[in-house]
Amino acid sequence: MKIESLLKDLDSNDDARVEAAAAQLAAQADSVVPELLRGVAGVNRTTGLQPVMRALQHIGPPAFDSVLAAWRGKEVTDWQAGRFLGVFDERSADQYAALAADPDRGSSSNGFHGLVRLRVDSEAGLMALVGCFARGSLVPYKASDYARLLHDSFRPRLRSLRRDPAASPKIRRGAMAALVAGGGGDALDDRDRAAIERLIRVKILDEEVPTLPSAILSGWWMAVPGASYEGVFDALGLHDRRPVTVAAGVEAAESRGIQVPGQDDADRSVGRAFITPELDGWRLVFGPFDELVGDPWDGMIETVERVSLHCGQAQFYFLDDAGGSDVWIVAENGRVIRQYAAESSPEWEGDPLPWETLAVDDPEFDPEFDEAPPNAGTAGARSACGYLSVDPDEIGPDTVVRGHGWLALTAPDVGHGAFPGTLPI
Repeated sequence: MKIESLLKDLDSNDDARVEAAAAQLAAQADSVVPELLRGVAGVNRTTGLQPVMRALQHIGPPAFDSVLAAWRGKEVTDWQAGRFLGVFDERSADQYAALAADPDRGSSSNGFHGLVRLRVDSEAGLMALVGCFARGSLVPYKASDYARLLHDSFRPRLRSLRRDPAASPKIRRGAMAALVAGGGGDALDDRDRAAIERLIRVKILDEEVPTLPSAILSGWWMAVPGASYEGVFDALGLHDRRPVTVAAGVEAAESRGIQVPGQDDADRSVGRAFITPELDGWRLVFGPFDELVGDPWDGMIETVERVSLHCGQAQFYFLDDAGGSDVWIVAENGRVIRQYAAESSPEWEGDPLPWETLAVDDPEFDPEFDEAPPNAGTAGARSACGYLSVDPDEIGPDTVVRGHGWLALTAPDVGHGAFPGTLPI
């Protein structure tokens, strides 16, 4: 029977015809699959591959091996191979695990994609995961997703492997990396967690000049005095704080938050806040705006006033070059004393601060033709931060750095391990 007829039977609503066609295709897999693959040479749209993909799915494991052979022989493109290798079911679970263990990152990525899709929990899958992290190179696509997906099942086995004297140091390191990828530092046992904390403290001492998040295009941050910064944790409702390097803190603060179950079965958003080391006498706060501030305007005022109650003084900066927003606010002991907000036209409140240049004193101001409120200044947020505390973009070798940074969560009882990805140490 011709392949075309069998493919037609696969689209039939007659279960008996479908089963018979699949059986015939599987029985002749060695000759059928290469012919099918030759028939889609040059096809670069998924719709054009679908008849072959259905046939491969029905054939199962023999087709998996044939697709791999064709891919390695460059008889199908990388894109086509990815589509074809994404159709197989549980019968090919071991083949996906073997592919995930391939040292080639492209091959391994396709293997992990299959393991994640099928939610395969196997020793072969676990060892493929350990092996890819043990190699220490760029982690294959979906490997970290697989580590998180099976973390609850893999954690005890990975911890055991981590302590197995028969395992090589490389494999034990891979087991540790897989644990962290799946559940963060919280996934480690007490011994490894203590070792990581010691390493972080050593790294903190050796850290070079900090590089902070840039406010180019868009960004926000707060500044509080270094001497009273401890109040910021209570003021912002931060939990589970841990020492952290600047590199890790910045990456965490710029990463997306997570959704966790809340009251009444409604999910709640949780993010991470980074409090910098002391920089020329000030600590800066970065993190998720929605969780730490909330409302775009009233939230800024309420937040900076609340933080100033706990820290004596607080400054708030918000920049959005695309939207035209430029905001800076200074509060002392729970009350805003000076603020500037500009979108279309600038608005000033409070008395000018000693360092400010007033608009009426600007050399280009012409009182005969120009008008300006008596309290209007000339400095936006990018200039004001340098006078009021520190400019994040100007941190350099001359900046006096004291202490270390902190990473904290915006909600309790979540744990740092709930966040995907691995932070740099």
